[in-house]
Amino acid sequence: MEDYLSIKISQLAEEDRPREKLLLKGKSALSDAELLAILLGSGTQALSAVDLAKYILSSVNYDLSQLAKLSVTDLKKFKGIGEAKAITIVAALELGRRRKLINEVPKRAKISSSADAYHLMKPELMDEPIEHFYILLLNRNNQVIKKQLISRGGTSGTVADPKIIFKHAIDALANSIILVHNHPSGNLKPSEQDRRLTNKLKSAGDSLDIAVIDHIIFTDVAYFSFSDEGLI
Repeated sequence: MEDYLSIKISQLAEEDRPREKLLLKGKSALSDAELLAILLGSGTQALSAVDLAKYILSSVNYDLSQLAKLSVTDLKKFKGIGEAKAITIVAALELGRRRKLINEVPKRAKISSSADAYHLMKPELMDEPIEHFYILLLNRNNQVIKKQLISRGGTSGTVADPKIIFKHAIDALANSIILVHNHPSGNLKPSEQDRRLTNKLKSAGDSLDIAVIDHIIFTDVAYFSFSDEGLI
């Protein structure tokens, strides 16, 4: 290791400190060494956390895949890296590995018809004895971002709070949503309350630029689509 003095992070201009830089400029503005330095928290008497991070990265030719292969024991061989810091690095890289695996799963389900939405909700609503209200959050390509349970109730109804519904939609950056609730009785006919709620949520969605494109009433043997019937 080169024997040289390094500027401490605390002596740098605020916008150049890794933590402050992340807050001010965003995570993408940080180098690999700066991100690793945040995990380290501190360096040694001779090296700042950033310089220590650079030294560790140089040992694996700045290849994060190789860094991820280092064990706690391997990392502890670097001066200034104790067990706690080594565990932190290993844990962070393992999270990254798992995220990569999740991103490699098959493409999201795409909703092209009311039947697609009905079949997608069967695992959640089939044979349910009480009423549940869900929303399907969709991106611009009508791919499902998430199935979100809004509420569950009794055998005759449930509550769907517009504030909760659109909070989920906004948080997920959804482009549109589909409302889905089941009728345990098997009755496919929408109630007057169903119609009023649909109209209310459609108006709210229009004002937020989040389209409510359908409302599915689910039963175990069939479904009713507000969109198919020209009611939305």
